[in-house]
Amino acid sequence: MALWDRLKDSTKTMQTQLNAKKNDLKSGAFRDASMAMCALVAAADGSVDPSERQRVATLIGTNEVLQNFPALDLQRRFDDYLAKLTSDFDFGKVAILQEIAKVQKKPTEARAVIQIGIVIGGADGDFDKTEQAIVREACFAVGLNPAEFDL
Repeated sequence: MALWDRLKDSTKTMQTQLNAKKNDLKSGAFRDASMAMCALVAAADGSVDPSERQRVATLIGTNEVLQNFPALDLQRRFDDYLAKLTSDFDFGKVAILQEIAKVQKKPTEARAVIQIGIVIGGADGDFDKTEQAIVREACFAVGLNPAEFDL
């Protein structure tokens, strides 16, 4: 099976898992951590191009789990996190990883945030090494083993 096919299958599986836990994923910490994760993955290579913003907008609009929250609120939070990353990537990354770490004590939310990062990273069909490294760092921030997600 080609890497692209495995990535597509993995992304679909993770989305199915997320949808199954939709009712458990309604906290403010999850909302904030998921948008922080989206921003971190979108800016993983140091810049955010319009296609990355579009992928996140599509995720916000179509993801069943994220529909627990108002779309405009999610967009505002995503933009705020991106602003931190674009003004100073290193300091922004530290602040955003701290935001993501707030779901550490809720394993269901922690796993869901990591899965959202993988879904965003793989949305263009190329979950590249930089994106994988960022999601791996987020795994450590929430106390999960990256190997659980094939990272």
